[in-house]
Amino acid sequence: MLSTISIIGLGKLGAPIAACFAASGFQTIAVDIDAQKTDAIGRGVPPVHEPGLAELLQESQGRLLATKDTESGHPRFRGHVHRCGHSKRSGRRVFTSYVIATCEAIGRALRNKDSYHLIVLTSTVMPGSTGGEIKSALERASGKRCGQDFGLCYSPEFIALGTVIRDFYYPDFLLVGESDPRAGDLLSDIYVRTCKNSPSIARMNFINAEITKLAVNTYITTKISYANMLARLCEKLPEADVSVVTYALGLDSRIGSKYLKGAVSYGGPCFPRDNRAFAALPRVAAAFSDLAEATDRFNRAQVAASCRTCEIPSVPESFPSAFLGLTYKPDTDVIEESFGLLLTLELASANLPIVVFDPSADLPRVFAAHKSVRMAASAEGLASRNPASSSWLLPGSSSAILPARPGCSRFVRARAFMLLGA
Repeated sequence: MLSTISIIGLGKLGAPIAACFAASGFQTIAVDIDAQKTDAIGRGVPPVHEPGLAELLQESQGRLLATKDTESGHPRFRGHVHRCGHSKRSGRRVFTSYVIATCEAIGRALRNKDSYHLIVLTSTVMPGSTGGEIKSALERASGKRCGQDFGLCYSPEFIALGTVIRDFYYPDFLLVGESDPRAGDLLSDIYVRTCKNSPSIARMNFINAEITKLAVNTYITTKISYANMLARLCEKLPEADVSVVTYALGLDSRIGSKYLKGAVSYGGPCFPRDNRAFAALPRVAAAFSDLAEATDRFNRAQVAASCRTCEIPSVPESFPSAFLGLTYKPDTDVIEESFGLLLTLELASANLPIVVFDPSADLPRVFAAHKSVRMAASAEGLASRNPASSSWLLPGSSSAILPARPGCSRFVRARAFMLLGA
């Protein structure tokens, strides 16, 4: 039974997960090359924005340590959970350079260890990576054999920013790709002792687990795009309401209501990346990837279609477009591939005047090169000038209330957007 765990990577998922393990009673060491993050952990301060993390760090005091050194990072610890951040993507190919570099450091730390050691990879990788280059890097650097001297598991999380702690403690299911039964048993025991529900644990070989990770997120993105397709259809037909249609669809147990809302394109760091990775995989394996490719194309087209919807003939081009809230979802500061960001950039590329505000996002960095984008100091600052008569709002997490433009059912549950007068 493992009682000591090290977490490598203190990013937006790694930091909350390290705190979850420590709060669950595990002696936990957190490793990251960023001194600001390790110093923050040492002071009990959240190194990233995540609801509930500050309270969890207080609960974890005495069981959570932090260091910058992977190799000397407490070799007495018997479990490494590798949370090194997302794999890099170049075009449609996912690469594992960060993962390999960290695995080599872990391997060097294992050279002088005599006891069995469990290594868990949670970063998204392409199928064939864990049992191929990743396992080889660990064996080469350590001089030991996987499945005999150490165990290796691929176990990505299905958790979302803004609800990381809740999702980690209460997962729908757990995915474990294992090098050997001993490794799978050890990781399953960790999960049983950590989770506050009793989730099913799907244990399998590496490649099946890698495919499953990408397949789950790609299925969800396909469902989102299907609902958005219905929304665009309903916008064109008199008296049609996509909310009524999707509600009825969700009552069918074969379909379900989750993610079945007519809204805007999906975004964030995970869904677009995993969908494109899944779309790329069948071409490598000489199979078909038409559905995943169509989902990605449709999702990208949503932004351009929304720009056309924004064109209101009665409003002069000198009137600025104002965006309230650009993060891809509530309770996070991440704006990567968010609908609000992509729509803003699309409009800004035409040199249209833009006003933006989001207290969570680093807007000056994002829009440094876009001279037509002005940053408001507050939500009220967006409406500092008289609204145009055709103002409209994309209702979402924002508390602002403005007249909604008729026929924009596709934007329900989106972040706020409004057209303001000059």
